[in-house]
Amino acid sequence: MEPNRCSWSTKDQLYKDYHDTEWGVPLHDDTRLFEMINLEGAQAGLSWYTVLTKRENYRKAFDNWDAKKISKYTDKKIESLMADAGIIRNRLKINGTVLNAKAFLEVQKEFGSFDKYIWSFVGGKPIVNHFKSLSEIPAKTPISDAMSKDLLKRGFKFVGSTICYAFMQATGMVDDHVADCWRRKKK
Repeated sequence: MEPNRCSWSTKDQLYKDYHDTEWGVPLHDDTRLFEMINLEGAQAGLSWYTVLTKRENYRKAFDNWDAKKISKYTDKKIESLMADAGIIRNRLKINGTVLNAKAFLEVQKEFGSFDKYIWSFVGGKPIVNHFKSLSEIPAKTPISDAMSKDLLKRGFKFVGSTICYAFMQATGMVDDHVADCWRRKKK
């Protein structure tokens, strides 16, 4: 028998696996955090499912999210990414990823790690919400507003407040599993 899950995650096994093993789990690895902030930005205007189905292609196309390599992408590399059907071929988003790599490296230099910087917005520990249904979950919060504002000031692209909140959920900075979800009951 299938356990109760947050209703957004029941589309297919890919979504179930993502929900059951990743979404809402605190993430502290800089490379994975860099991946997630860029994938959330790639999702803008699209569904998360679209991005999730292309995640492995993104890893290959973007050198396993090596920010140092990405920060040095040339116009030729960007053109090759524009021709890659395995990713979302949006020039603004691809260029944004290159700019994000440069900004990411600056944040690492300033704070010692991106993890230390990004988790400071939630005081270093997850915010655990107690929503009963998806309709109660906000699209953004004052914290995601502040995160967005600071990331934009630092040169990041595709980091609006709604994207930042989705990033916070995906990386476990916020736990929004609903009350009857097995992940909530487990905690």
